[in-house]
Amino acid sequence: MKFKKALITGITGQDGSYLAEFLLKKKYIVHGIKRKSSSFNTSRIDHIYDNKSYKNKFYLHYGDLLDPNSLTDLINKIKPDEIYNLAAQSHVGVSFQLPNYTTQVNSLGTLNLLHAIYDCGLESKTKFYQASTSELYGEIQESRQSEKTSFYPKSPYATSKLFAYWITKNYRESYKIFASNGILFNHESPRRGETFVTRKITMGISKIIYGLDKCLYLGNIYSLRDWGHARDYVEMCWKVLQYKKPDDFVIATEKQYSVKYFVDECFKYLRIKIKWYGNGLKEYAKIVSFDYKKYPFLKKNMIIIRISRKYFRPNEVNNLIGNASKAKKLLKWKPKTNIYQLIKEMMDADLEYTRKSQIKYKL
Repeated sequence: MKFKKALITGITGQDGSYLAEFLLKKKYIVHGIKRKSSSFNTSRIDHIYDNKSYKNKFYLHYGDLLDPNSLTDLINKIKPDEIYNLAAQSHVGVSFQLPNYTTQVNSLGTLNLLHAIYDCGLESKTKFYQASTSELYGEIQESRQSEKTSFYPKSPYATSKLFAYWITKNYRESYKIFASNGILFNHESPRRGETFVTRKITMGISKIIYGLDKCLYLGNIYSLRDWGHARDYVEMCWKVLQYKKPDDFVIATEKQYSVKYFVDECFKYLRIKIKWYGNGLKEYAKIVSFDYKKYPFLKKNMIIIRISRKYFRPNEVNNLIGNASKAKKLLKWKPKTNIYQLIKEMMDADLEYTRKSQIKYKL
């Protein structure tokens, strides 16, 4: 039996780790590219690498999206059936601080991968998936964003991803490469980076509960987002490359919630009652009631959330919600995890992580 081979960039990230798990269950041979670093950053995939049942099925290679020669050599050696480009500088706020680096990795990195397929003569063999983003829509042109909605990026990150989106279409049309874009709306999990707002919230609350911090500082809590689970979304990424022809698809839950709502639901799940006061930069939340025995580090009337100007973006995107009707119809896909299940999973994971960290610190 011949097994399909997949190459994943960004395999050490949230999406890459879930996708690797998914493809291995589908009996793929999975290759991943990781950057050479002075510190280890493989925690999300260590459980895969250490699993003896995946011996000769899971491989990691050093590489860099900005080194086209090494990419070409690696792709020519592996000759993958599918390439999933999930690597990126993906934090919107950071992209304002590192616009040059963000642009190089996200734009030229995608170009280098596509051209490597062409250079290796694999146009008719290798399918290419580009992880695109709802941030492309930015200043929204329609109330629900679909594949036909005009783009209006409002950050260096979104602008760099716009180049990646169009160069993917260009290589599809110019060289007949099976190259598709998945326009992913926000997708979260316990593996989300701690600088992203949902994980910042669940981790921040966990630290306060265990007495490691006193207050969580947030930015624009009225931003509206379409949040799904990364585990559901990587299945969709795979489905995009199994479709009969290359195309572009929105991946979204089609439900929208504010950052403030996410915070409220986290506390509701923990059975901690909070109340909001003030407005603008002076808005804050206090603890009203809780179980004293369960949460000994909390205090009544403790201010637990404050707003900080430093967490606002220079150019805010306030309102995103996807229209995934095309994916539902053509790919027979729909998300399995709702926001309440997502919050439960993230809160449980971060509470356990913080508890173990506290014990380790005390020892």
